[in-house]
Amino acid sequence: MAIVNRIADYAEDMKTWRHWLHRNPELGFDLPKTSAYVAARLREFGVDEVHEGIARTGIVAIINGQDNAAGAGPTIGLRADMDALPIHEVTGAPYASETPGLMHACGHDGHTTMLLGAARYLAETRRFRGRVALLFQPAEEGGGGGKVMVEEGVMDRFGITQVYGIHNAPEFPEGELHTAAGPIMAAVDEFTVAVRGVGGHAAYPHDCVDPVPAVIALVQGFGTIVSRNHKPVNDLVVSVTQIHTGTANNVTPASAVFSGTVRTFDPAVQVMVMTRMQELVDGTAAAYGVTADLTYEQGYPATINDPDAVAFALEVAGDVVGPDRVDGAVERMMGAEDFSYMLNARPGAFLFLGQGKTAFCHHPAYDFNDAVAPVGASFFVRLVERAQPLG
Repeated sequence: MAIVNRIADYAEDMKTWRHWLHRNPELGFDLPKTSAYVAARLREFGVDEVHEGIARTGIVAIINGQDNAAGAGPTIGLRADMDALPIHEVTGAPYASETPGLMHACGHDGHTTMLLGAARYLAETRRFRGRVALLFQPAEEGGGGGKVMVEEGVMDRFGITQVYGIHNAPEFPEGELHTAAGPIMAAVDEFTVAVRGVGGHAAYPHDCVDPVPAVIALVQGFGTIVSRNHKPVNDLVVSVTQIHTGTANNVTPASAVFSGTVRTFDPAVQVMVMTRMQELVDGTAAAYGVTADLTYEQGYPATINDPDAVAFALEVAGDVVGPDRVDGAVERMMGAEDFSYMLNARPGAFLFLGQGKTAFCHHPAYDFNDAVAPVGASFFVRLVERAQPLG
């Protein structure tokens, strides 16, 4: 792996930063310790501006290039997410979470560390023109912190013209960089169906209106949306992940609720799913004599890479890790990412950095691979120097 020599020099410092972040996980927008730690490191590095309190606990740090003392020139954005997950850690690492029930199970501690490493190098060398905007984002795990940062105007306020991000990738070979033009991660929506009948004694079903058969029919019916209502070549996942009803074996419940997610790439498929769900809910309620309400909430949109930005990122990745360790046609994934909001606002690309064979993201045994952090930082700095070269 071709790591920038200066970044390799402080690889141990990066490990120290990452382990501190891993020991101190925080959730959503509530990241006071994380944000303060990141801001302190940025000031130590001598970045030109540290803007705190964006999307509550997010940070935008500005580094001026050698020719940009007056603030002129293009600005490239680099993003890292900072929040953790409500999972109890079982890694047994000496730097394991010190907050029971919370852990960095998706590698956001590593993402933040990579961007801090890039910040330190760029502030030291400044071998680029224009500016770099470092976007440290809260609430990727379900809070939409990327959306809030965009809505608060970071792209216009800091003049960002293009934006890039990296996510670690368990199971991908260590140190490889993977991406693809166009849609790379899915849109994710959430649905909930509440069914109401008439409860009573389980020995007297004729005196009740049982919601359970209606729920069973609806769950099966939702499965037919995938198998019978859309073209097989259009990726679609409908998952029922929760069903709740009843309190005792001899009581017919008065109500039941189930919920889950929908993952799509094509907005037309998304509309079809919403339409069919409503039709199934209405028809099944009538057939079973219950009342039923569907709540459908559209979430993160699909993450769509700009083709020109991808082509450029692949060139840079080849320079950093070698062309044979770069994949420009990675299979798109059904997971979701709120970096999608930033890519909707500005052209750019999202890449995956292989971290070797480890536990997968969101698993209690997951841990970011410190060996790849200098690779990600090296990619970020070479991206800046190639995108906005001096002279």
